[in-house]
Amino acid sequence: MDARFIPEPVHLIRFAPELLLTVFATLIMVLDPLTKEGEKHRLGILALVGLLAAAWGAAVAAANPGTAFSDMLLVDGFATFFRYLSILVGVLTLACSFAYLKREQADSGEYYALLLFSIAGQCVMVSANELIMIFIGLEISSIASYVLAGYLRDDKRNNESALKYFLLGSFATAFLLYGIAWIYGITGSTNLAEIQRVLSNRDIAPSVNLIGASAALMFVGFAFKVSAAPFQVWAPDVYQGAPAPVSAFLSAGPKAAAFAIFLRVYITAFEPIADQWQAVLWASALATMIVGNFAALLQSNIKRLLAYSSIAHAGYVLVAVTTHSQIGTAAAMFYLAAYAFMNVGAFAVVTHFARQGERYVNIEDLAGLGQRQPVTAALLSIFLLSFIGVPLTAGFFGKFYIFKAALDANLVWLTVLGLLNSAVAAYYYLRIIVVMYFHEPSESVADLQSPAPGIQAVLWASAAATLILGVFPSWVLDFAGKAALK
Repeated sequence: MDARFIPEPVHLIRFAPELLLTVFATLIMVLDPLTKEGEKHRLGILALVGLLAAAWGAAVAAANPGTAFSDMLLVDGFATFFRYLSILVGVLTLACSFAYLKREQADSGEYYALLLFSIAGQCVMVSANELIMIFIGLEISSIASYVLAGYLRDDKRNNESALKYFLLGSFATAFLLYGIAWIYGITGSTNLAEIQRVLSNRDIAPSVNLIGASAALMFVGFAFKVSAAPFQVWAPDVYQGAPAPVSAFLSAGPKAAAFAIFLRVYITAFEPIADQWQAVLWASALATMIVGNFAALLQSNIKRLLAYSSIAHAGYVLVAVTTHSQIGTAAAMFYLAAYAFMNVGAFAVVTHFARQGERYVNIEDLAGLGQRQPVTAALLSIFLLSFIGVPLTAGFFGKFYIFKAALDANLVWLTVLGLLNSAVAAYYYLRIIVVMYFHEPSESVADLQSPAPGIQAVLWASAAATLILGVFPSWVLDFAGKAALK
């Protein structure tokens, strides 16, 4: 075999998380038909071991930073941060899923393997240093996510969710791929650093209009993945129809990875044309916040409300991306970490409360939860207050750093409008708290049992992280500041 095609050991070390996730996912698929029906949860435990092994692999890779496989992958602080975030969201999702799958009588190795494959794709995305690798990682993650959204094949809501996600996602991916082809045609490279070098050189830089067009095409693909306006229409239907743990996963893991490649592409490859794309991001950030918050005011289904909430929070992160600064990048990274905990925690409550067939997913079904299960209601209240941005929660410092970065970048009007949107959002979050504590108990809480151990672990871990990041934000922010793209 040609020596050029034999990877160096250090390259395999830098690719360790993805290799481990793929190996464990494949092993689960092999063991699935050999495992008895009542023992499928053991495959979930194996998946958890795989995620912990991937976290160890990420630590080993972080100790050996650098490029791998002809500069297609780049292991730096930025990639390490998002690798850990993706794996952590996977662990929380997995813990939520055990009780859910048992309750729905749908425990299967397929679910755990798809979850690992999706996380492997996210890890490829966040460490990619080349547009083709970004596309490959995005497709690995997306294809697994499409199947997860329709995992309960006998549920029409799941079928609708998967179909809409797949069709719209395919269109968005086509735009992204067309943009990649276009930028390759005008620069002769798909390497992010090389693209930046070509665009920075006035003597060889192609037409600004052609560069702007390719950046716009790629923006469509990225905006869809992060559910940014005007490409957010898929999110409410998909989150509402998908299994609750899958909705939690989609709203945190793939979204964080998509923002990672959004930041890496636009702050490195397209940095020389920042003046052009900054205006587009400004408008998209504002539209995303407005659409998400005002649509959430009208929702009665809590999963749909959290979907619109997710859209609004994507708008806040876009404000940080718009700043085009290292401080803004660090703020976006901190916010995505904080958002992952509070959003997965909120969906964990929905997973517990909805019960078999997800019968109870309306806001009014939560009436009296504060009396029936005060601890669960208190934990949900922490997540909701963090969404609002109340002090001593992670959401407060997340918004504070984002809007501070926006002011430092002279985005005064965007900051003012973003703060006004946050005030609007307070209404629909507080509405849920009022229903839980001040409405008469509904029939839906009469037979509500205590949360399963896995869900309890997710609730307490997410609440603890939300409060810790609200009191000691520097623990994450300092790492994010050092890892942020310059």
